[in-house]
Amino acid sequence: MVDERIKILDEPLDSQEVIDLVASPAAGAIDVFIGTVRNSTQNKSVQRLEFESYDSMAIKEISKIIEKASEKWPVIKMAVYHRKGILDIGDIAVVIAVSSPHRKAAFEACQFAIDTLKETVPIWKKEVFDDGEVWVAAHP
Repeated sequence: MVDERIKILDEPLDSQEVIDLVASPAAGAIDVFIGTVRNSTQNKSVQRLEFESYDSMAIKEISKIIEKASEKWPVIKMAVYHRKGILDIGDIAVVIAVSSPHRKAAFEACQFAIDTLKETVPIWKKEVFDDGEVWVAAHP
């Protein structure tokens, strides 16, 4: 069974699709995190990012994040889409959307999701510069 709440894609992400997926008449809040590719890091010019993923394990780990968030906060719906492949400056790398009856829970669950994703999900990021490249630890 395919879980539409979680996608690892090698094509551009549609943030509105993720938002629509979590919309609910019971929601008083939808919080959305959109991670984009920036043009510099640590005073170095970034040319692009490259993401690699162990897809089946990444989906399982993201599912665990959604379960944990739903146990801790009154989450109505949560969805996580992540991009893989080569991303240019300004491209969307990740979209997380959370609906909840109240904004505080939506904010907290969304922050928990992105922080935990970076720590536990097997998606790796390479930063490419003019003079080389480096694989980046999520939390150096």
